[in-house]
Amino acid sequence: MADDSHQQVISRQQAVDFDRQIIEEFRRNGGRVGGRFEGASLVLLTTTGAKTGRPRTTPAAYLREGGRIFVFATNAGSDRHPAWYHNLLAHPRITFEIGGGRGVETRAATAVVLHGEERDRVYARQAAIVPAFAAYQEGTSRVIPVVALDPVDHERARRIGDDLAQIHAGLRRDLAAARGELEEFLTGRRDAPPHARLGTDLRDHCLAFCEALHKHHSREDETGFPILERQYPELRPALERLRREHVAVADAVHRLRTLLADPGASAPERVRAEFDRLSDELESHFAYEEEQLTDALNALVLEG
Repeated sequence: MADDSHQQVISRQQAVDFDRQIIEEFRRNGGRVGGRFEGASLVLLTTTGAKTGRPRTTPAAYLREGGRIFVFATNAGSDRHPAWYHNLLAHPRITFEIGGGRGVETRAATAVVLHGEERDRVYARQAAIVPAFAAYQEGTSRVIPVVALDPVDHERARRIGDDLAQIHAGLRRDLAAARGELEEFLTGRRDAPPHARLGTDLRDHCLAFCEALHKHHSREDETGFPILERQYPELRPALERLRREHVAVADAVHRLRTLLADPGASAPERVRAEFDRLSDELESHFAYEEEQLTDALNALVLEG
């Protein structure tokens, strides 16, 4: 048993030393290596350790198709995923080095795991070019992952997560302003009687806020969340919760708008209570959304 453990340590160290030699040769020769990988299409992936948080660079075979680059988590046909695959699941924003006419180029990318027919098609093409990949898949019960390295276009990339926080801040300000107006109306600090003005100023302010909130959530449901799901499948539980919260918030908005539609028939405390309920639900929703999505949005690859 001790001998087996010693042999495993030696094997791991040999693998580390072998990768180091490939990496040095790759960088020294503009992306070309000799020996068993001579002529192979290789990239150097630098991922962030899922447990350590430290960068780790690993050689990987790649396939270029239609301007996209794909890598394959074969681990030489092992029944376990390679460490770099676990790393990019935890931290999809990576860099990779690739040989080109100007030597080795380093590019930023977001790692996107392929699924279903797209995964099968890309893997089959790679196996047709390099038959060893067919043997790798035949030798293991796991489905070998295929990962697209979608480049970050710095001309188009935006700090979308930071934008989200700014949008939320604006909605918070608008809601607070409407809540302040409500208090003035309900305590009689405006010139007109409270019910006479609840149907004009406050209703108009609330309508503008409610419409802005509805558009924000509709854009997320129809556009933003589907893109996040495609690029970050692990976010699906959080996105499903946020969709449910959108429905709850819409119900709260509807109750408030119903009360403001006929303020003369509404008890002031009911209007105040609905405002408070909406404020609490939105604050909880905004805080959770920012916590769960900001980093992913800032690393998002814009589609289209």
